[in-house]
Amino acid sequence: MAADGGSFSVQLPCVFSPKSRQYLSVCAQDGRLRIWNTDSKTLQQEYVPSAHLSATCTCIAWGPCRTAKEGPQRKKRKSEAVQVEEKADLLAMGTAAGTVLIYSTAKGDLHCTLDGGHSGGVNCVDWHPQDSLLYSGSDDTNIVEWDLQTGKTRSKWKADRAAVTSLCLSPDGKLLLSAGQTIKMWDLDTKEVYRKFTGHSTAVTTLRFATTRPPDSNGLYFLSGAAHDRLLSVWQVREDGKDKNSVVSFTLSDEPQHIDLVASNSKEEAVRLAVVCKDGQLHLFEHFLNGPCKKPLSPSCTVQMSDTKESPMPIPLLAAALGPDPQSVLLAYGNHLQPVMERVEINTAERHICLTRDVHTNLSLTMETTVTKVKTPLVNAKSRVLVPGLPGHQAPVKGPPQGSEKRKKDSDTKEISLAERLGEIDLSVASSEKGAQKVTASLQTDNVAVLLVQGLESNDNTLLNKIFQNRKEAVIKKTIARLPLAAIIPLLEEITNRLQGHPYTAILMVRWLKAILMHHTSYLASLPDLVTRLGVLYHMIESRVKMFHKLAKLQGKLHLLMTQVATNDSSNSISDLDHTAKLVYEDESSEEEASGDEGLLEEDSDHWEEEEMEEDGEGNADEEKSDEEEEDPDSRTAPKANGEEDMEHENESEEE
Repeated sequence: MAADGGSFSVQLPCVFSPKSRQYLSVCAQDGRLRIWNTDSKTLQQEYVPSAHLSATCTCIAWGPCRTAKEGPQRKKRKSEAVQVEEKADLLAMGTAAGTVLIYSTAKGDLHCTLDGGHSGGVNCVDWHPQDSLLYSGSDDTNIVEWDLQTGKTRSKWKADRAAVTSLCLSPDGKLLLSAGQTIKMWDLDTKEVYRKFTGHSTAVTTLRFATTRPPDSNGLYFLSGAAHDRLLSVWQVREDGKDKNSVVSFTLSDEPQHIDLVASNSKEEAVRLAVVCKDGQLHLFEHFLNGPCKKPLSPSCTVQMSDTKESPMPIPLLAAALGPDPQSVLLAYGNHLQPVMERVEINTAERHICLTRDVHTNLSLTMETTVTKVKTPLVNAKSRVLVPGLPGHQAPVKGPPQGSEKRKKDSDTKEISLAERLGEIDLSVASSEKGAQKVTASLQTDNVAVLLVQGLESNDNTLLNKIFQNRKEAVIKKTIARLPLAAIIPLLEEITNRLQGHPYTAILMVRWLKAILMHHTSYLASLPDLVTRLGVLYHMIESRVKMFHKLAKLQGKLHLLMTQVATNDSSNSISDLDHTAKLVYEDESSEEEASGDEGLLEEDSDHWEEEEMEEDGEGNADEEKSDEEEEDPDSRTAPKANGEEDMEHENESEEE
C-alpha cells in the first residue's frame, strides 16, 4: 500500500488499511498515532512515539495483510483463515528525524525501528507486495531498501538531485516509481533507471499505479499529483520510450490530499478514482485508459459535507476509500483528533452532492479522562482560603480605618464571602518600587501574550478586539516576542483578514504586522509555503500602496494651493488695517507740554538758519572765506544767546 503522498505537505497523514478497510490510521498534530476501527467507529489503539514532539510523523503506509500461516491457533486455522488474511498488521511511519518506525497492531506496540539509513527527514515509505521489504525516500535524495527480517539496510542509492518526496511500487514488485520534481522508474533488480518522465513544476506528493498490466504491452499507466497543482496527470509507459509527457489529466478543485483507486486489469475495465482535495471536497472519476486524451477530464461526481446549523459551515473530508460496489464509499471526515467514519451510498449520476451531518466538536475521549481526574475540595466553615499574591502587587485586607494594623486572628471568627474576598484583592502597582513596576509590566505582557494565543485558538473576536486596541509600541513588541512559533501563522491570517476591513482597523493592524516581521523574520523565511501564506497580504498591500505616489503628488499640490490662498487672505487683511490710534495718553500739565514743544521748535529753527548760512558760504568765492570765518563765531554764539533767552522765558512761565 503506497503512502498517501501527503507526507511532503503540511497536511497530516490519514490512511485506510488495505483490502477490508477495517482500520483508519491517523497521525494528528500532537504526534500520536491513533488507529480507529471503521466497523465499531471507536478508537482501537493509540501509540505515542518517544520522540513524538521532536521527530514528528511525516508519512504512513500499511503493509500487506498477514497470511493464514501466522495465525496463533492451529486448530482453528481453517475457520479463521479468511479473517486472518483480511486483517492488516504492520504499519510503517516515517519521521522527520530520518528513522522509520514499524508498528504492529497485533502486538499493540512498536515492532522495530529502522535507523541509520537516512541523514534527513523521511518523506515517503512503501511496502513490497510480496517480500518483507520496505522502501523509503528522504530529504537526503536517497532511496533505502530495508530488510524487515534483519531490521537493517539492504541497499541504498541516490535517486535525484532534489529530495525524494514520493514512492510507489508496481503490483508485481519489479518496478519502483520515485519523484522529486522529475519522475523516475527504477528496475529493482539492477537498481537502474528504466524510464524518465518530465514530472511537475513543484514537488510530487502522490504516485499510484493505475493498471496491473506489464510495461511491454503499452498498457501500464500510473498517475501523479504535485503540491499546489490542481491536476492529476496520467502517464503511459510505452515500449518505444516516447512517454515523457502525460497522456490524460484529471481536474481538481485544490491540491490532492488523499487518493484511492481501483486499478484496471484490462482495457475493457475502467479505472475508478476517489480524490480528497485540500479544501475538503471529494471528487470521483471513472475513465478507460486507452491512449492519450487532449482535454482534461472533469469529475463525474463531487461530494461536499456541511453541518446542520442555520448558517451551515463545511465539514472537511479527511480520506475516502472505494468499495466493491461503485456507489459505496467509506468516508472519514471532521477532526484529525477524533474523525467520524461512515459508509455512504452515492448516486454518481448527480454531478454535485452535499451531505449534511451533525458533527459534535467536543472531544469525548479527552473529556471522559479529565472528568475522572478532577476532584472538588470540600470546604467547611472552619477552613480558610489563602489567596496567592503576585510579585509587584499589593493585596491588603480590610482592617481598621487607618489601614496600618493587620487583622488579628481572634477577630477573624467568621468566614468572609467570596465577593468580599475578591474586593480585598487590590492589583494596583506600587509606584515607589521600580523593580516591582518592571515585574508587573512583564507580567502584563505575559498575560497579553497568553490571552492572544487563547483568542486565536478559540477565535474569540471580542478578546482579540481588546488586545488589538493596544497602541503602545513596547507592549506590542514584547507580546510578539513572547508568542510561541505555532501562533505566528494564525496571527498573520487574523491580521490579514482585519486589514481587509475598515481603514481605522488597518492602522492598528499595521503595528502588529511590523512587530511580527521584525521579531520572526527567520522563522517565516524557513517556511516552505511562505509565498502562498503571505500572497494575499502582499497583493493587498501592493494594491493599496499603488495609489500612494499619486495621492502624495495630489497632497503636495493641494497644500501649495491652500498656502497661496491663505497668503492672499492674510495680505488683504493687513492692507485694511486702520492706522488711527486706538488710545491717546495725556499728562496732567498740558501747558508744560505746549511750552516744551515751542522751545523745541525754536531750537530746530536756529539749527535750520545755521545750515542755510553754511550753504551760502560754500557758494561764495575764496576771497570771502576769511570774512565768513570771522563771522562764524558770532553766528554760533547767536543761537546760544537765543537759547538762553528761551530758557529764561520757560522759567518765567513755570514760576507763573
